[in-house]
Amino acid sequence: MSYLIALLVIIVGFLWQLSLDGIQRKVTAKVHRRVGPPWYQTFMDIFKALSKSSISHGFIYDFGVMMALGGTIATFMFLPFGNIVAFEGLDNFFVVVYLLAVGSLGMAMSASGSGNAWAGIGIMRALTQMLAYEVPFMIVVFAMIHAYGTSSLSELAHIQQINGILGWHIFTMPLGAIVAFISLLGMLTKVPFDTPIAPTEIASGPMVEYGGKHFGMLMLQHEFATLVEVGLFVNLFLGGGNLLEYLIKYFLVYTLVTLIYSVSARFRIENVVTYFYRVPIILSLIQTAIVIFTGLGVNV
Repeated sequence: MSYLIALLVIIVGFLWQLSLDGIQRKVTAKVHRRVGPPWYQTFMDIFKALSKSSISHGFIYDFGVMMALGGTIATFMFLPFGNIVAFEGLDNFFVVVYLLAVGSLGMAMSASGSGNAWAGIGIMRALTQMLAYEVPFMIVVFAMIHAYGTSSLSELAHIQQINGILGWHIFTMPLGAIVAFISLLGMLTKVPFDTPIAPTEIASGPMVEYGGKHFGMLMLQHEFATLVEVGLFVNLFLGGGNLLEYLIKYFLVYTLVTLIYSVSARFRIENVVTYFYRVPIILSLIQTAIVIFTGLGVNV
C-alpha cells in the first residue's frame, strides 16, 4: 500500500510542479513585460527532450544522470506531501537530507564525467554554494529538533498546527524562517544564487554537455528537487497542513521565490560564500540561542 501511495504522490507531484513551473514562467514574463510561454511549456520541453536521442560520454556520465533522477524521486517519496505520508515513520529530516545528497552527487559525478571544463567549474561552484547555505540552514533545523526531540517532518508540521496560524515557525521563529528562506534560494539555484549555472558566464555549467534524453531526465530531476526543497520549507516553517493547504502554501512560497529571482542580479561565487557566512549564519546562531536558552519560539 505504501508503494502505491508513493506512486500516486509522484504522479500528482509531477503534474503539480510542472504546471506551477509553467505558471511561474508566465509570472516572470509579466514582471519583465513580455508575453511569455504558455503554462504547459515545461511539459512540452521535457517530453520533447525525452523523445530525442543523446550522446553518451561513458558509463559514469550515463549512470550519474540515472542516480541523480532516481535519488531525487526517492527523496520526494519520503517527504510529507500535505497530510499524505507514503512511508509512516520514515519521513525523517535526516533521511530526506541524505537521500537528496545522493541526487546531487549523481549530478556532480555525471557532469564531471563529461570532461567539459565549464561543467567542472559549475560543479565546483555548486559544491561551494552548498557548503555556504547548508550550514546556517542546518543550525536552525537542529535547534528545532533539539527543542522538540523529534526529527519527523510530519510531527514537526503537526506541532505547529496545534496553536493555529500563530503557531507556525515563520511567526514563532522569524529569524530562523528568514535564514531558511534565503537558504531555499540557494538550494533552488535561483538568482541571486544561480552561480553554478550562470548561463552568461559558464554556459550553464554542469548542463553544458547534455542534450536529448539526458537533458530531459535532468530537467525532471530539477523539478523533483524543487518539490523537495520548497516542501521542506512548507513543512518546517508553515505548518504543512492538508493537501489543499499545503499546495496553497507551496504556491505562495514558490511565487515569492520567482518574484525575487525576476528582479535580482547574480552574486559572484565569492560573494555568495561571504554573504551566507556573515548574515544568515549570525541570524541562525541568534535564533538557536533564543530557542535553546529561553525556550521562546517553540511550542513545548
